[in-house]
Amino acid sequence: MTSYLMDLRGLIGNRVILLPSVAGVIHDHTGKLLLQEKASGEGWSLPSGAIEPGETPQDAVIREVKEETGLVVSSTGILGVFGGREFRYVYPNGHQVEYVVTLFKCRVHEGGGKWTDTETKSLRYFAIDDMPSLALPYPLPALFS
Repeated sequence: MTSYLMDLRGLIGNRVILLPSVAGVIHDHTGKLLLQEKASGEGWSLPSGAIEPGETPQDAVIREVKEETGLVVSSTGILGVFGGREFRYVYPNGHQVEYVVTLFKCRVHEGGGKWTDTETKSLRYFAIDDMPSLALPYPLPALFS
C-alpha cells in the first residue's frame, strides 16, 4: 500500500475509499489472457493497481504490469472504464475499496523477468472457456475483444 493510501486509511479507517485504478489486458500469441494469482490467496486477477498521485493512468498500468509480472508493456488502447457497487471489494484486513478501473489493452515489448511485487504468487495464460473466477467482474467481451 502506498503512503498516500496509508495516510487515507489513518484518517478514515476501514470505510470505503473510491479508488482510481488501472488493469492490463495482455494476450499471448494464441489469444489467451494473462492472469495473476494473488499471493494472499484471494484468487486470480488481471495485473492491476491504484493510480498514484501525480501519475497518469497510462504510466500506472505500465508500472503495475512491470511490478506484478516482470513484463515491459505499452498501452495500445482503452477497453473500457468500470466501477460501481460491483467493483467494491473488502480486503482480508477489512479495508473497503470501490475501484474505478480503466482497462487497458497492452502490448508486450520484453519480458520473462521476475516480478518485484510480493502480491504475485504465479502467472498463467487462460483461454476464455478455461478462466477462473476473478476478484472483480470484468465483462468477458472486454477481456477477449
